Amino acid sequence: MRFSRLYAPTTKEAPKDALLASHIYLSRAGFISQVASGLYNYLPLGKRVLKKIEAVINEEMANIYAQEVELSFVTPIEFWEESGRVNKFGKELLRFKDRKDNGFVLGPTHEEMMVNIVRGRVTSYKQLPLNLYQIKTKFRDEARPRFGLMRAREFVMKDGYSFHASYEDMDREFDLMEATYKRILERLGLEFRIVEADSGAIGGSGSKELMVLADSGEDTIAVCDTCEYGANVEAAVRAEPRCDAPAPALAYEKIHTPELKSINDLSTFFKADSYYIVKTVAKRLIFEEDSKIVLYFLRGSDELQEVKAVNAVNALEIADVSDEELRELGLVPGFMGPMGLENITLVFDASLKGAKSMICGANEKDFHYVGVDMETEQLEFSDLVQVQEGDGCARCAGKLSYTKGIEVGHIFKLGTTYSKPLGATFLDENGKSQEMVMGTYGMGVSRLIAAVIEQHNDEKGCIWTETTAPYRFNILISNIKDEEQLAYAEELYAELSARGVEVIIDDRKERFGFKMNDAELIGFPYTIIVGKNLAEGIVQIAPRSNSEKIEVKKDELLARLMELK
Repeated sequence: MRFSRLYAPTTKEAPKDALLASHIYLSRAGFISQVASGLYNYLPLGKRVLKKIEAVINEEMANIYAQEVELSFVTPIEFWEESGRVNKFGKELLRFKDRKDNGFVLGPTHEEMMVNIVRGRVTSYKQLPLNLYQIKTKFRDEARPRFGLMRAREFVMKDGYSFHASYEDMDREFDLMEATYKRILERLGLEFRIVEADSGAIGGSGSKELMVLADSGEDTIAVCDTCEYGANVEAAVRAEPRCDAPAPALAYEKIHTPELKSINDLSTFFKADSYYIVKTVAKRLIFEEDSKIVLYFLRGSDELQEVKAVNAVNALEIADVSDEELRELGLVPGFMGPMGLENITLVFDASLKGAKSMICGANEKDFHYVGVDMETEQLEFSDLVQVQEGDGCARCAGKLSYTKGIEVGHIFKLGTTYSKPLGATFLDENGKSQEMVMGTYGMGVSRLIAAVIEQHNDEKGCIWTETTAPYRFNILISNIKDEEQLAYAEELYAELSARGVEVIIDDRKERFGFKMNDAELIGFPYTIIVGKNLAEGIVQIAPRSNSEKIEVKKDELLARLMELK
């Protein structure tokens, strides 16, 4: 490619709403252009990077016998109604009707569609396992699209779906896909962590996220300093908590505690560590048909993790509750506890199971109970706590700490979450009808473009990894009017092109500084500077990853470049 023919409109100005490096540099360097909120065009350089990432994915999928398909972007809404997910997905699901008043959605994900092409066609265990995938444009009507390609409404996603005759075979494929996705990210030159995650609106029994580590990441992940454990804070677990402080030596009794509403006030009053105080958190949980107030109980030293709170009661969303709403239920804000409550859903954190000598609200103004033992009978326990830095790792003796990550992939063990309602069955070895066991495997292809730049950039612009760069070599002619420079650069360009090397030649009639600034902004791994030193038989190689230029004899340059290829 010649720069004089390339459509790459570089600019000095970033979009007004651009906050992240990827949004700023991908826009300034002419990789993408914004159409509307959350909608982007891919210009030639951006399309090249997108196709390179897709090529790596396709190669790795072929290695594990996954087969590529292409499903309709427009999906009949009846499939979503069959799965029961049409309301669960919320307003992000863009719905519309055609001229015949038939309902459709723009696919944000394709579980239902993929099941539809399999059901009735795969009828025997002999046809399983099966792994199908596509690389496809998706649409989610994000409430707050921002950060460029990181959170767009329209995006490119690789979504794969596997079908199995047993849970054991699904587990095997899940592990295989985890290893495959790991290889993809390694080939793309990314530093990442595979973490345990919440399954969210997709559903299923278990999931893992692939997180590219970056300070700009939206997700907070907890990682162990000793082993490989990592998890999104929404799903992270810790070792069983311990407290060195002694439990309060108080017999069971109701104590007058005037105006003592906070955990700190109670801890001071009773001279007891907050570990031994039961914290009550009231939330309104929203379900498909209605909503209700739920009381969550955890140790005073802990904080409620809201995604875990939602999952504990199989709700859709969670919201705050006013003191007035609590009083209408006969509750006393600041003095709530688990004692004597009826017709209210109560959920206890797992760390309270069997706890003794606890202090909790008496459901009466200015009173608390002391010496309370948490009986396990008829109580509902669940992991409700958000892990904190310094908590013990549940898998080893290490400690947990926080880091930031960009989610670029998510894999799920679906089981029969979709095959059951959609009627995807097969006949087993005994001729008995069984529901297919499924896994699903997503990877954000367009988000990977942004993730590379979030992890690889400097004050000058993009720094593409070797696998993702739009062109590996950029030949920069310092003075286009110098016949010797022009002739040598053209000869080098022709030789590299003939050898199948991805190369671009900057043959524009522009100043050297202007062209060098473009090279650094765009982020070519190597810029070969054909300048005034050519008269002395010297050419410079400028690696984008550092500021030190390498001088090479022009007769040795081609061999040197082939070593870098």
